[in-house]
Amino acid sequence: MEKKKKKQRRLIFKTTILVILLCVMGVSIFVLAGGLEKKDKKPADSSGSESAAGEDEPGSSSVSAPVSNPADDKAAILTEAEQMAVQYDFEGAIAKLNEIPDANSDPDILTRIAEFQAAQNGLVATDPTQVTHVFYHSLVVDPQKAFFQQNSATAGFCQWMTTVDEFNRITQQMYDKGYVLVDLHDLVEETSDENGVVHITKKPILLPEGKIPFVLSLDDLSYYHSYDGRGVASKMVVDPDGNPTCEYIQDDGTVVTGAYDCVPLLDQFIKEHPDFSYKGAKGTIALTGYNGILGYRTDIAYKTKENLSADQRAWLDAHPDFDWDKECEEAKKTADAIKAKGWKFASHTWGHMRIGDASMEHLKSDTEKWQNYVAPLIGGSDTIIFAHGQDLANWNEEYSSTEKFQYLKGQGFSIFCNVDSSQYFVQQGDLFFRMGRRNLDGYRLYQAVFDGSDKLNDLMDPGSVWDQNRPSDPSLYTI
Repeated sequence: MEKKKKKQRRLIFKTTILVILLCVMGVSIFVLAGGLEKKDKKPADSSGSESAAGEDEPGSSSVSAPVSNPADDKAAILTEAEQMAVQYDFEGAIAKLNEIPDANSDPDILTRIAEFQAAQNGLVATDPTQVTHVFYHSLVVDPQKAFFQQNSATAGFCQWMTTVDEFNRITQQMYDKGYVLVDLHDLVEETSDENGVVHITKKPILLPEGKIPFVLSLDDLSYYHSYDGRGVASKMVVDPDGNPTCEYIQDDGTVVTGAYDCVPLLDQFIKEHPDFSYKGAKGTIALTGYNGILGYRTDIAYKTKENLSADQRAWLDAHPDFDWDKECEEAKKTADAIKAKGWKFASHTWGHMRIGDASMEHLKSDTEKWQNYVAPLIGGSDTIIFAHGQDLANWNEEYSSTEKFQYLKGQGFSIFCNVDSSQYFVQQGDLFFRMGRRNLDGYRLYQAVFDGSDKLNDLMDPGSVWDQNRPSDPSLYTI
């Protein structure tokens, strides 16, 4: 009897264990099935079907990230490579195409790479000594205001300024002749030694046969007080799309914005004719500082109100709410927008000084002002473009041994530009690159049109460039 009871207890125990195991298995199967169901739902959710409220895990989103389309990616890379090739950067274009997955097995890509390589192999080298450098001042929008006022400044505007129409004609004619704009720094290789001293070597420009490299610079893009009322733009600004453009004050005092000077005009031309620019190059803008930069009154005198000129004092009186810190902030924002378009900046000395005539004391005090009140707004520069056509030495004199050169080199300058009417003027030493510039202004145009000079004939047809709204009185073009 006792054995029968033990047998029954063992049977009950085993049955209980079996029931527990079956329950556990049932729960496990249920959980597993629910998990699989959720996994199955995820692709449907990512394709746009709605999820029940509370179904998503914390931090999850019912909207999936867009899936990249390989065909679209390929088209975008192809477009970028084509743009680089149009501006003669075939090496960069080839590298860009090789970013496409399976580029080495794509017949279309391989064909394009071969074409770019052939174009690269066909480029012709131009030594920097055979590159011309031209420059402009601010452009005249209204010739009547610039050239026909009865005062002592009129002759200066006639001589040194170029009109918007003249600039546009010159740009188009140079493009038609095959000229291609290169950056001043494209002509050199700069390396620093263990002491931080910058050494210079020349670098040839590689362009297709028939293309002619040239360098461009702009002087005095500060919109001085003396330009007020002379039919010139008043300030560089940034438009809603982030592009640098100009403000211009009309006769009734209203302010309009548009392409009233070299920077936006050239940006616009290169956008329409990208092959006019070598690897996206623009020009170099030489800035003084005594009236501020780019039309902003950023010099410290406007803040301290010390040692003000009559023009500066009158301007401050007319702007009682002037905020110097905000003015500097706006100037820097505009300078950054200009640089983003490929332009570079240079020193034109703070006070537009005559560098050859100046004492060392004057040079040092002037350079300190430029470094303190201009350089921080533009990000500094290693280029100095001298005013008044002066230089540190004559063309046939030792350059790097002069005291003024050694001081400026110590201030970080390695590229030095003067004014020279010859087609080419380039000198290069271990520590410097020196380049002459040709003024494309009223003075040169008058000489070409009325005095028979041929100094501009390699660039343009001066007779068709000359603005008929200019006066032709020879006394206005006599230096």
